[in-house]
Amino acid sequence: MNTLIRPKLITLDQLGIYEDIFGADLGGRGINSTGDIVTRTSDGFDLNKIWDEFQQTLNVWNAGRDKLVDILTYSVTDLIESVPVVGGADFEKASEFGVPQSARPGVDFFWMGYDFDWYDLAARFTWMFLADAPRNRVEAVHASALEADNRLMFKKIMGTLFSNVNRTSSVDGLPVNVYTFWNGTDGQTPPPYKGKTFTNTHSHYLVSGAATIDSKDVEDLIDTIAEHGYGPAEGSQIVILANKQEVDQIRRFRANTVNNNSASALYDFIPASGQPTLILPSQALLGSMPPSTWNGLAVVGSYGNALIIEESYIPAGYLVAFATGGQANLSNPIGVREHANPAMRGLRLINGEKAGFPIVNSYYQRGFGTGVRQRGGAAIMQIKASGSYDVPAGFPVI
Repeated sequence: MNTLIRPKLITLDQLGIYEDIFGADLGGRGINSTGDIVTRTSDGFDLNKIWDEFQQTLNVWNAGRDKLVDILTYSVTDLIESVPVVGGADFEKASEFGVPQSARPGVDFFWMGYDFDWYDLAARFTWMFLADAPRNRVEAVHASALEADNRLMFKKIMGTLFSNVNRTSSVDGLPVNVYTFWNGTDGQTPPPYKGKTFTNTHSHYLVSGAATIDSKDVEDLIDTIAEHGYGPAEGSQIVILANKQEVDQIRRFRANTVNNNSASALYDFIPASGQPTLILPSQALLGSMPPSTWNGLAVVGSYGNALIIEESYIPAGYLVAFATGGQANLSNPIGVREHANPAMRGLRLINGEKAGFPIVNSYYQRGFGTGVRQRGGAAIMQIKASGSYDVPAGFPVI
C-alpha cells in the first residue's frame, strides 16, 4: 500500500511574496513585492525613523484641535447623556403647631445622544517611489492625511452647528435622538429661566426678514442665547461668527443711530485693539476695548457683550452666535464623542501587513461622532427677506 506523501507547506513570505503587495498596480492598491529592499529615502533618511516621527506628530496633532473647533466643542465618551431638569420647591406660611411639607422638587431627565462612525484613509507607497523619493515627498503624504482629518472633523462639527433637523443614533439596537439646538419642530419645550417660559415652537434657527443685516438681527441673536442663561454673568462668553460681508455692516453700527432696515442700534460697535487705526469724533470710551485675540482667534471688535469674529468658513448670508467657556469647556454647545477606550481615540496611524516596514502600507483611522449638548447655547440666523431657515449647502451633516 502506497503511503501518501504530503508536500511540505511553505509560506508565501518564504517565497518573497506578501499579501496585498503586488508587482503591478491593481486598482490603485499595488505595492512591489521587493519593496522591503528600500529602507531609506533617496536623500538618506531611515523609513522606520520617519514612521516613528509620524506617530509623534499624531500625538501633537491630537492634543491641539483647530482653534474654532476647540471653543465650540467638548469631548464626551458616552453615546448618550442624561441632563437633569429640576423643578422648584416653594416655602409655605408657617403655622404654630403644624410642620411644613417636605421639599420634593420634580426631577426629569433629558436624554441627549451622539452618533459615532469610523473613518479611514490608506497610504501606500511602491518600492520605486520610495527608492526615488526624498523625505519631503513622503512627509507630504502624511501632511495631506492630517489636512483631510482636520477637514473631516470641521465639516462634521459645522454640519451639526447649522442643521435644524434631529437625527437618530443606534445604541444597542435602539434608536436614540441626536438633537439640534431648539428647533421648534420636535415637540420639546425649553426649560424656564429666571421666570421666562417658552413654548414648544421656540426655535434657534432664525430668518432676519430682510435681505441686509441690521443691528436688530445681532441683538436678537444675543438675546436668544442670553434668555436661556448663557453669557458673562453665567461664566460664558457670547461669540458671533460672520463672513466679511456681514462684518463690514456690523462695523457701522452706532448706538442710537439708524442703520439698515430702519433699525436703531442699542450699542456701538467697538473695534478691537489690533484693528486698523480710525479717526473718531472726540468722544470718551466708556468701558474697555475688546482684545485683539481671544483663545487664539482674531477679534475684529464687539457689539454689546458679544465678541465679533470674522470667519471665512461662515457662508455669506448667515450669522452664528454661541456661548462658550473657552477651549474644550463643559459649557460649549457641541459634544464630540470619542471611543470609550482611550487607545482608540484621536487620529491613529496603523501599520499594514508587514510590521517591519510599516510605512509601505499604512492606514489613518479616526472614530468620532457629534451632537448638541447645550440646546440653548447657540443660535443661527439666515439673512433673507422671507421664508423658512435653510441649511447652508456647504455644511451637510455627514
